[in-house]
Amino acid sequence: MSSKSGEKKLQAGVISTSASAITPALPSSHAPSLAGSVIEAPDGLGGTTLIRIQNMSSTANLGVRLDLKQIALRCRNTEFNPRRFAAVIMRLREPRATALIFASGKMCVTGTKSTHNSTLAAKKFAYIIERVGFKPQTYIDFKVQNIVGTADVGFPIRLEGLVYAHSTFASYEPELFPGLIYRLVSPRVVFLIFVSGKIVITGAKTEMDLKEALTKLYPVLVEYRKANVTSIPGVTTPAIASGKSSGTVSGTQSSVGGSQREIEDV
Repeated sequence: MSSKSGEKKLQAGVISTSASAITPALPSSHAPSLAGSVIEAPDGLGGTTLIRIQNMSSTANLGVRLDLKQIALRCRNTEFNPRRFAAVIMRLREPRATALIFASGKMCVTGTKSTHNSTLAAKKFAYIIERVGFKPQTYIDFKVQNIVGTADVGFPIRLEGLVYAHSTFASYEPELFPGLIYRLVSPRVVFLIFVSGKIVITGAKTEMDLKEALTKLYPVLVEYRKANVTSIPGVTTPAIASGKSSGTVSGTQSSVGGSQREIEDV
């Protein structure tokens, strides 16, 4: 009986190991991920535009008073200079993030490029502080406060015409700053628009805010698209040069043909 039961267990073990080998392993929720750093937003005209998240700032409240000197002495990758700044600066490698940890238990996390990585970094910082000896509360009140993204519409923009028509929302001072500042009311987002078509989006709290804001602004940018791009003085474009050369060649051919006809008439 014992030998039969042993064989059954062995067979069950073989089946379970083979099943685990066949089924792919799910990505761990505790591992950093690149997903979410690039967002595809509809442009309102039937196409899509890519928004690349450059930075995400979030806050958390550990709910416990902290001894910053102890944290700075016992943790790696930390900076603490109370004469300059009243917070511990702590850095993570995976995910790449920086935290400002205050004595009140408040924490600011920056440097991440997705909501997943920002949440994961906040959990890791809380775990490190717990290992030092300061047990945080169960709910750390994590919130994303600001998302900064960049986009490229792919065409130059007439900023003077845009600020003239949308003076309520836009401001443009080329002597002070080369970009146009456009403040959208809903969602509450600020755009920095440059002549080249590059855009910086800031002030959003969710990825949906980024998408919705760009979808609203894109048709306006298309309206003020530069039709005729000025060429560099002294540099002829290949098309113009080829046109001139073809014209001169045809002109010489016609003059040669005319002279031959005159000779024949004589």
